[in-house]
Amino acid sequence: MPRTAQKVDDLAEEGEHMTDALTAVLSVAEEQGTVTWGDVSDEITSGEWGRLIEKGVLTDADGEGFVVEDPDGIRDALDEADPADMSDEDASWTTYDKLAALSAVGLFAGYALGSVRQLIGSTIDIFVGPLNELLPFYVVIMILAVLTGLASAILQDNLGNTAVMGEYREKTEELKERREKAKERGDDEALEEIQKEQMEMMSENLGVFKAQFRPMVWIMLFTIPVFLWMYWMTIDVGVGGSSPALVLPIAGEISSWRTRLVGPMEVWIVWYFVCSMGFGQIMRKALNVQTTPG
Repeated sequence: MPRTAQKVDDLAEEGEHMTDALTAVLSVAEEQGTVTWGDVSDEITSGEWGRLIEKGVLTDADGEGFVVEDPDGIRDALDEADPADMSDEDASWTTYDKLAALSAVGLFAGYALGSVRQLIGSTIDIFVGPLNELLPFYVVIMILAVLTGLASAILQDNLGNTAVMGEYREKTEELKERREKAKERGDDEALEEIQKEQMEMMSENLGVFKAQFRPMVWIMLFTIPVFLWMYWMTIDVGVGGSSPALVLPIAGEISSWRTRLVGPMEVWIVWYFVCSMGFGQIMRKALNVQTTPG
C-alpha cells in the first residue's frame, strides 16, 4: 500500500489530468477485470496511458489486456490525493505579508525625501543613539550588520518555502524527461499533452516568485530603517569623519565616511555590506538555513 500511495501521489503531482486518467482506467478494470487501450481511448490520451504503464500502475495480463495493480490501494490513495497547485495555498501571502510589502516600499521614500529620512532616522536613533555614543561608528555599523544578518537568517528560515521551489524544479525536470522519451518513441499526442502541461506551469511561475520574495519583504522591512539610520547619520547629522581613522583592506586609511570607495558607493555603505554579507553567511550556516531546494 505505501508504494501504491506513492505512485498515485507522483501521478497527482503531474496534474489533475493524470488522476482523471487513473480513475477512468480503474473504473473499467474493476468492471471487466482487465483494461485495454481501446476501452479508454475516448477518455484519456495515449501519453497518459503510456505514463500509467511506465509508472507500474498497469501490468500486462499475458496479452489479454492490462490489470491494475492493487486497485483497492489505488482507490484509497485517489481519495486522499491532491494534485499539486503551487500557485495557491503553499505560496500565498497573508494580509500581514502584503502590508509588510507596502511598508517596505514606503520606506524607500526615505532615500529621496529628507523629511522621511529625518523621521525614520531620529526614531531609530532613540534605540541606537546610546550605543553610538559609547562606541566608534564603525563598531556600531558592525553590530548593526550582525543584528540584521541574524534577523535575515531567522526570517529566511521561518518564511522561506523551498518546498515550492523544489516541487517546481522536479516537475520541470520530469516534464523534460517525459518529452525526451516521447520524442524517442515518436508519440506526437504525448508531446502535445506535455506542451499543454508546460504552458500551465507558466502560471506557477508566479507562485514560485511569491515564495522566493516573501521572506525578502520582511527582511527589507527590518533592514531598510537600519540602513536609513546610517544614511541619516552620515548625510544629515554629519558623522563625516572617522575618529580614529579607519584602515580598510586595499583602500588603506580612510579619514571620512563620505569618501567614495567603489564608484559612487561611500565608505559607510561598503563597510556595512562587507560586515552584513560576512556575518549573514555565518548566521545562515549556524542556523542551517536553506535558501535553495535541497
